[in-house]
Amino acid sequence: MGKKIEVLGLGAGDLEQLPVGVYKKLLKANHLFLRTKEHLVVSELEKEGLTYVSFDNVYEKYDQFDDVYEEIARTLLEESQTGSVIYAVPGHPLVAERTVQLLLEYGPKEGVTISIGGGQSFLDAIFAALKIDPVEGFQLLDGTALFASQLQLEQHMFISQVYDQFVASEVKLTLMEKLPDDYEVYIVTAAGSSQESIEKVALYELDRNVSINNLTSVYVPPVKDEQILLKNFVKLRDIIAILRGPNGCPWDKEQTHESLKRYLIEETYEVIEAINSDDIDHLVEELGDVLLQVMLHAQIGEDDGYFSIDDIIEGLSEKMIRRHPHVFGNTKADNAEQVIQNWQEIKQQEKGEQQPASLLEGVSTAQPNLLRAYELQKRAAKVGFDWQEINPAIAKVKEELDEFVNELDGTEEGLILAKKEFGDLLFAFVNVARFLKIHPEEALFETNEKFIRRFQYVEEKVKNSGRSFEEHTLEQLDLYWDEAKEKGL
Repeated sequence: MGKKIEVLGLGAGDLEQLPVGVYKKLLKANHLFLRTKEHLVVSELEKEGLTYVSFDNVYEKYDQFDDVYEEIARTLLEESQTGSVIYAVPGHPLVAERTVQLLLEYGPKEGVTISIGGGQSFLDAIFAALKIDPVEGFQLLDGTALFASQLQLEQHMFISQVYDQFVASEVKLTLMEKLPDDYEVYIVTAAGSSQESIEKVALYELDRNVSINNLTSVYVPPVKDEQILLKNFVKLRDIIAILRGPNGCPWDKEQTHESLKRYLIEETYEVIEAINSDDIDHLVEELGDVLLQVMLHAQIGEDDGYFSIDDIIEGLSEKMIRRHPHVFGNTKADNAEQVIQNWQEIKQQEKGEQQPASLLEGVSTAQPNLLRAYELQKRAAKVGFDWQEINPAIAKVKEELDEFVNELDGTEEGLILAKKEFGDLLFAFVNVARFLKIHPEEALFETNEKFIRRFQYVEEKVKNSGRSFEEHTLEQLDLYWDEAKEKGL
């Protein structure tokens, strides 16, 4: 006879609900292992002479449940080498039983047959106890590995394996990321048995209930409050679809990718302004406005039948995994420079073996030209088209300045040539900035802000003098300006 582990479910209730076949197998078993002895069926069968080995002590050895389940599975597989083993678990073996899933994964590889039998799922008992029709839609979640991103607030949610107050506390904190502190949830214990208990509590009280044990699940009713649902991405998607729908907003319905271009640019700059002003509330609002632009473009793509937000998310997720092999793969990257190098190499591989016509391909013509000059120079520097030290770069600035000044001869032709030289001068200055690791756009932003502060000081001085700007000489205005500088503005 081959090596075998028979997994039996103890059901969700007491001995009255246990199938006769399972009952007989448990009492006759020579090698019976229990994931936990804390079950109504076990306590009743003990009176009839049930003998077993429990894995309850394994829970005390580890901080992570995954390690517990791993040891239980490995122990059972080792025991099966010397004879058939019966392993009993609460409920149904295939519902919320990680150890059984591990046995099904490892067993065939080690020549061990895994069979499943008996046991009513606790879900049946909970549906009956709470009088819920599962066709309305529900989620079954693991309380020991619960993440806010999993929560579907508009469905019935059942959170199993809430063994103790520590797990209950973790579940509470996760739910609070999406739900109000006083949202009403239900603590369901021993559903379907003579000891069934259902208690409604405010979410913040979830981990204060002393009756929580290994037969406890938490039920979270579907959210009806629209204000709570506003945190959900799905809700945002619905809102955008309605705005673009037949009964939606006339303005939103007539937008196109082309018409929305300028709004995306404007909103992006407002995000940058919020970052520069260190205003978190403003940043949250402006990032929302940028997300709105993305959602509108995605909805237009869906309306036209070309793409949806799902395609955008899928493409982005694949790219992030592909371009971060040092996180999701085996490649090493000890610093940011290596990350950038890996990123560029992967980008090149994605484009295939065909070399671009120019190294400067891909530098967008849509970005501000100060940024574009910076990027063009960076691309050229990668292949050595660059000075090795800063002095020649500074000399180039002086050369371009002289050429610019020489064209200012008062003629129309000179003005046309001066414009070209002025561009050369700016380009040369960007090169110096790059050498010094100064981002030209950021440096110019700081200068603009400084000019605003100092000019506003001059305006205030003019106002306090009782005279207009026109009544001040440039020398007098310069004095105000110098005062602003002295004050550190």
